[in-house]
Amino acid sequence: MHARADAPSEQAAENAAAWPEEIFAILQRFDVRQVPYVPDAGHSQLIERVLASSSMRGIALTTEEEGVALLAGAWAGGQRGVLLMQSSGVGNCINMLSLTQIFRFPFLTLVTMRGEWGEFNPWQVPMGSSTQAVFELSGIKVLRASHPQEVHEVMEAAASQAYNACTPTALLLSQRLIGTKVFVK
Repeated sequence: MHARADAPSEQAAENAAAWPEEIFAILQRFDVRQVPYVPDAGHSQLIERVLASSSMRGIALTTEEEGVALLAGAWAGGQRGVLLMQSSGVGNCINMLSLTQIFRFPFLTLVTMRGEWGEFNPWQVPMGSSTQAVFELSGIKVLRASHPQEVHEVMEAAASQAYNACTPTALLLSQRLIGTKVFVK
């Protein structure tokens, strides 16, 4: 019985390590070249892969809204991009998200969620609770992945929607998927 208790946690760790790799592979297949990001623990494995890649350019941002403009410029220059950010940064982008409607460029953002599943920081809750609505009110289609086994399928749909149908899309990577952060005294 003890061996059975260990098996699911080993599987969970394996799945946790696999989903950022799946996202990276899909981004490569869709020929994504520009990857602006605000440093974030939830995206750390993906950011490391991008920075080590010879075909993608990781660009550290000072604020998230810079990434929206950078993706518009990348598209104007003939390249695809994806913006990596945390839900707390979505509020910073509200005005810039209008570019996706005006210029109709293929916008894709991957958002690690805070303020939900087991959150310890009350400052993360308001924007975490509003993220999906902010995107939808801004004309951005929203997809969500909450479990490692669904990331591949949902990421594939998000990339196809953004790059093939030119539909601005946000993929929310739930706090349950990325894991809760803990406060250590």
